[in-house]
Amino acid sequence: MEDISKKYKPFKPINLVDRSWPNNLLTEAPRWCSVDLRDGNQALIEPMSVEKKIRMFELLCNIGFKEIEVGFPAASQTDYDFVRILIKEKKIPDDVTIQVLTQSRDHIIKKTFESLEGVKRAIVHFYNSTSTLQRKVVFNKDKKGIKKIATDGATLIKELSSANQQTEWLFEYSPESFTATELDFSLEVCNEVVDILSPYSKEKIIINLPATVEMSSPNIYGDQIEWMISNIQNRENICISLHPHNDRGTAVAAAEIGVMAGADRIEGTLFGNGERTGKVDLVTLSLNLLTQGVNPKLDFTKINHIVREVEFCNQLPVHPRHPYAGDLVFTAFSGSHQDAIKKGLDAIKNLTSLIGKFHIYQLIPRISEDLTKQLLE
Repeated sequence: MEDISKKYKPFKPINLVDRSWPNNLLTEAPRWCSVDLRDGNQALIEPMSVEKKIRMFELLCNIGFKEIEVGFPAASQTDYDFVRILIKEKKIPDDVTIQVLTQSRDHIIKKTFESLEGVKRAIVHFYNSTSTLQRKVVFNKDKKGIKKIATDGATLIKELSSANQQTEWLFEYSPESFTATELDFSLEVCNEVVDILSPYSKEKIIINLPATVEMSSPNIYGDQIEWMISNIQNRENICISLHPHNDRGTAVAAAEIGVMAGADRIEGTLFGNGERTGKVDLVTLSLNLLTQGVNPKLDFTKINHIVREVEFCNQLPVHPRHPYAGDLVFTAFSGSHQDAIKKGLDAIKNLTSLIGKFHIYQLIPRISEDLTKQLLE
């Protein structure tokens, strides 16, 4: 067989001396942001209607998400109408902040702010592509030109938010294709954006570092995140956010390592719906924390209901082998495994005090809704 591996080059590792993330543990939940209604929705064969968007939004609120990206209102009339309905009909709970996405382009930013008129609190998430390939092929701009796109956008956002003091504004910036961008250039752009926006924000500026395409093993993503955190200016005034895609199948691991490296926040979707191979699954991340004794601050006790609602809204099935939620996850066809499960069920009646020590509950969190609730509590 011909060796075709020579066509490919390995991803260049990060020269990070004394990396600390391998020694860190996950001891608390990050800030969660669901992007099901934007990133997830744009990946659907048939995007959600306004009615389905409302249904998904209510589901996300009931699960406990406090930050929800609700759309790209300047790029879609459906998204624009949905944002207006949420605001006009007062469907946003007081403890939930909606987030909207916009390119770092003047007319799109202005349309985005128009969609948010009357909202009490919102995150304006703007981005521009920074990678070498996109600079050369898509935009035909040098680094200076790409940086100007980001800083011009930040300046306009500063002006528009300052003109509307009735809304509590939060700001988020993403150097799109962060993992394919030189780290020093990503750092330079992010620092300048923060310098522009920080004096006008009462809360930390969110710097989102997306694996727009997953290009390396999770440990390298962790190194990239730790390098940025170690070098970025005004770290105490910045919330570092992650947005891992799943092209290599390791988005969950990348997100966990990214938090170990110091990130504060994760954007993802329920069951990993997203473009191409999807993105990080917030259900798996959350329940991974739970099974290590960490409160994820999200409620998945009604997991069967959540699966069916997501399948209805997305018109995509949740895989029967999906971690924690698939119909076959806790089904065994092997005789010896069935015997062990039966004995485990019998043992639980007498060993409830030992559940946390022996992880017995990991065997059967989906036998029934009631049992699931008991075990997840």
